[in-house]
Amino acid sequence: MNQAIRNTWIAVMLLFVLSLGALSYVQFLASENLNENALNNRKLFREFDLPRGAILVDGKPIAESKPSEGQFKYQRVYTDPELYSHLTGFYSLSNGSTQLESEMNDELTGQSQNQFFDRVVNLFSGKANEGASVELTIDGELQKYIYGLIPDGTRGTIIVSEPKTGNILAMASKPSYDTNKLAVHSSSQAAANMKELLEVKGLSPYRNPAIGNLTAPGSTFKIFDMVAALESGKYTADTVLKNPSSVMLPGTKTPLRNFYGGNCAAIPEATFADIVAQSCNTPFVGISEDLGREPFEDVTERFGFGQQVEIPMRVVPSVFPPGLDPAALGQSVIGERDVRATAMQMNMAAMGIANDGVIMQPNLVKQVIAPDLRVLAESKPKEFSTATSKEVADQVTDLMRGPVKKGTAVRAQVPGLDIAAKTGTSVVQNTEEDLVNSWITGFAPADDPQVAVTIVFEEIDFKTGSSLTSPNLKKILEAVFNQ
Repeated sequence: MNQAIRNTWIAVMLLFVLSLGALSYVQFLASENLNENALNNRKLFREFDLPRGAILVDGKPIAESKPSEGQFKYQRVYTDPELYSHLTGFYSLSNGSTQLESEMNDELTGQSQNQFFDRVVNLFSGKANEGASVELTIDGELQKYIYGLIPDGTRGTIIVSEPKTGNILAMASKPSYDTNKLAVHSSSQAAANMKELLEVKGLSPYRNPAIGNLTAPGSTFKIFDMVAALESGKYTADTVLKNPSSVMLPGTKTPLRNFYGGNCAAIPEATFADIVAQSCNTPFVGISEDLGREPFEDVTERFGFGQQVEIPMRVVPSVFPPGLDPAALGQSVIGERDVRATAMQMNMAAMGIANDGVIMQPNLVKQVIAPDLRVLAESKPKEFSTATSKEVADQVTDLMRGPVKKGTAVRAQVPGLDIAAKTGTSVVQNTEEDLVNSWITGFAPADDPQVAVTIVFEEIDFKTGSSLTSPNLKKILEAVFNQ
């Protein structure tokens, strides 16, 4: 064999090996990344021609794929879309998918590990793969009720959960939107509809406010202060603390005052229990100086701050900044400055105290059901963390009874029902108007908790916000317990 033929043979073999390697890489090693690439529409086009599984509430579809005579064989259709849009998210040819439509995509398209055997059978039978249905833990009537408690034109979120299981019974936010507008087959129409939705103040179709909005929690943060103080052994409910109307933050000439709308001005000193009930601020500066920053960093981390939580959608981690100096700590322990929390995080705080200090993993999915009605997967309660001891949780529960009995949450009272709750108001910075974020989080019955409820209204005037927190907690508990 002469040199020219040998060189040609070597070049051909190299090209063959390179081609075989590239094909193997694309087919096996890179297949998952290529399928998930946002620029790859081929997978999405295939999925639009397959029967996608339904998302169910109370056994009825709130999202399903119906036969279509349009560009694709199926059209995604949403029932009561405004009620559930922040949970289902959307499934769109032009805009991708969000929320449950995204997180549960493998199950909804029949590609989950639990459906492997079905795919093998279909491969030999020639039958198309069908997606499984995903049934939620949501109570449809309760979801409808809490959604109606959020006035149109406000930015509000309400969550109702079971402390003993972590199951989410209701989760609703406004402003909301019609997911059907983004599920249309026409790319130009979907783009136009998305542009229209993005112009709505306070709305992002890509974000669920309950798990995605980070808001200063105000005095609801004092739940963590109570835990830190009680765990230190230096404080009890009967500890008498000074309660001046104003104190200077440590090392500064910056005053921190008790909330201008509260009753704290009338009590220059009071027990820890009374200070919690009236949500006074200035004593907590002294507590923060006494304890230092480490206990607050520790407690917030145990309750979920900075942690990855999935419901199965990912919850944006709440923030308690590390390494705070004494002045910054004094502002932070009343839920101001740079402290930020999601509604889900503050609901977890209530669940943890309600459940003897143990936070159960928040969960939105009850079960996954095959097309032939076999249960492929069923959720079971799972611990997220031990946030504190039962002894401390019981003491915090008793302290949280105070706001409802004689303090800032008296409008939440339901005759005959034992309620534990904590209100919160944080001032919205850098706005021309005097706006606040209004919060309440709590649970009932306090001695045997069945539900934890969290309500937040963002960027609202104080009077309106306070009329939508405690009174709505009362309405929700009356509805839940048929009072």
